[in-house]
Amino acid sequence: MDVLICTAKDQHAWRGALAACLPEARIHTGPDAVDCDYAVVWKPSPELFARQQRLKALFSLGAGVNALLAMPSLPRDVPLVRMEDAGMADQMVEYALYVALREFRRFRDYARDESQARWAPQPLRTRGSYRIGILGLGVLGGAVAQALAGFGFDVGGWSRGAKDLPGVACEHGDAGLDALLRRSDLVMLFLPLTRETDTLLDRVRLALLPAGAVLANLSRGELVDDGALLEALDTGALGAAYLDVFREEPLPADHRFWSHPRVEMTPHVAALTDVAVACEQVAGKIRRLEAGLPISGLVDRLREY
Repeated sequence: MDVLICTAKDQHAWRGALAACLPEARIHTGPDAVDCDYAVVWKPSPELFARQQRLKALFSLGAGVNALLAMPSLPRDVPLVRMEDAGMADQMVEYALYVALREFRRFRDYARDESQARWAPQPLRTRGSYRIGILGLGVLGGAVAQALAGFGFDVGGWSRGAKDLPGVACEHGDAGLDALLRRSDLVMLFLPLTRETDTLLDRVRLALLPAGAVLANLSRGELVDDGALLEALDTGALGAAYLDVFREEPLPADHRFWSHPRVEMTPHVAALTDVAVACEQVAGKIRRLEAGLPISGLVDRLREY
C-alpha cells in the first residue's frame, strides 16, 4: 500500500507521524512520487492529481475543503475525506470559552476603562441570562455548544438540517437562523464555506442581532460581509467582533480590522491540527477502507462539506 503526503509545510513531521501510525504502508512525498493508493494533502499543487492515477481516497488535512473542491484538476470519482477533529474540538472550546467569559464578565469593558483610568464596576448577571448562538453544529460547533451549555449559558444552535443536542435549543432552516440571531447576545460561527454559506451574515442578517451584540467568526472569513460588519461596528449596532479568519490571509496591513477599536483578532489559530492525532485518524480510516468498511468524514460534493 502506497500513501502520498503532500503538505504546504511541516511535511517531514507529517511523514514521520503517519509512518509511525501506519507502518504497513510505504509513505511517499513530493510531486514526482509513484502512483499511490491514498493521498493526504494540504494546499496541493493542481498538477499533483494529474500524476496520481490510482487513488482510492483523498484526505484533506483541514476541516474546510472548499479550496480543494474549487480545483478543476481534483478527480471527481475519488472519495474526498475531511478532517473531523484532530485535536481541534478542545481548542475551539477553549477559544469559545475565552470569548464568552470575556464578554459575559465584561472584561473587554474593564480593559477600556483601565486605559482611561476609570473605576466603573458593572452589576452582576447570571450565566443563564447570557444568550449565545452557535451557527454550525458539526463536530466542532456541536462540541462548543454543549460545552457552553454545560457551563450554564443559555445556548441556542443552528444547522442546515434538524439536530438535537442536550442543553441546546436547536434551530434549522432560514426561519430558524433569523430567530436565533434575534435572541443572541453573542453569536459564534462554526460553518463550512459553501455556495449557501458564502456571505451568510450580510447587512440584513447582521441587523437582526440585538443592539450591542458580539460576533465571533472562528470558521471562514467569507461567511461575513466585511463592509456590513465594519458599518455595524462603526455605529455601535454591534458591540465587538472577534475574528480568527479572514477573506484574505494573511490580512493585508492596511485593512481596517487591524485598527478598529471594536475588533479583536487572532491569525487563524483558534484550532490547530494536531499532527499525531490527525495521523492516527487518517491511518484508522485507511485501514477501514482497505477492509471494505465505511468511514466518517466523507465529503458530500453537492453540499460542499
